[in-house]
Amino acid sequence: MTYRSVIVARIRPDSEEKVADIFARNDETTRPQDFGVIGRTLYSLKDLYIHVIERNVDPKVSLSKARGLPTFQQICEDIDPYVTPYSENWKVPADAVAKEFYHWTPNGNESRPANYQAVIVARIKPGTEPEVARIFAESDAGPLPVKMGITARYLYSLEDVYLHVIERADAPVATAMQENHGRPAFAKIMEDLSSYISPYDPDNWRTPADAVAKEFYRWRADD
Repeated sequence: MTYRSVIVARIRPDSEEKVADIFARNDETTRPQDFGVIGRTLYSLKDLYIHVIERNVDPKVSLSKARGLPTFQQICEDIDPYVTPYSENWKVPADAVAKEFYHWTPNGNESRPANYQAVIVARIKPGTEPEVARIFAESDAGPLPVKMGITARYLYSLEDVYLHVIERADAPVATAMQENHGRPAFAKIMEDLSSYISPYDPDNWRTPADAVAKEFYRWRADD
């Protein structure tokens, strides 16, 4: 079984390369898999930093072990000039972990690591997670996700940040969005969500592609 966690923070503009180098050095010289981490992907959108972590053990167990390691503490120190808490109420690292409020896989089967993963970023009206989950549950009960080639969907929120993690096996997620944007079923989801979900950066939002976070680092364990 694969456990996913999503960390949300703010990133200093144009510092993605520096943050990627920090994680690359760590992932090349240590064994994150020894404390359960089997993959990580880093994304950014505007000032937002998104860290998707995959583990083969429960995060509650692996995190308690990892936080005491010198390598974990070193990473925190190294990224501190570039990555800062999103929440003004941040007190401990757990305050940066987004809450998963919905997930779907075809026939309920646990997804395997996908070839293509994307993170859609928006703002959510706080407290409306149940309504958003209901809208996707109704849609996912129909043929649309399979027609789009989606192999897994995960929805997360942290305060007013909404994160939609989508996985596909055979083509980039952005391609699927572009190809299916005109489908009535796709348009209905967008309409139903409009009362609860809004662009993260409304002044510069033009198309759904503007909500897709930029991947700037990826690592996966070989064993």
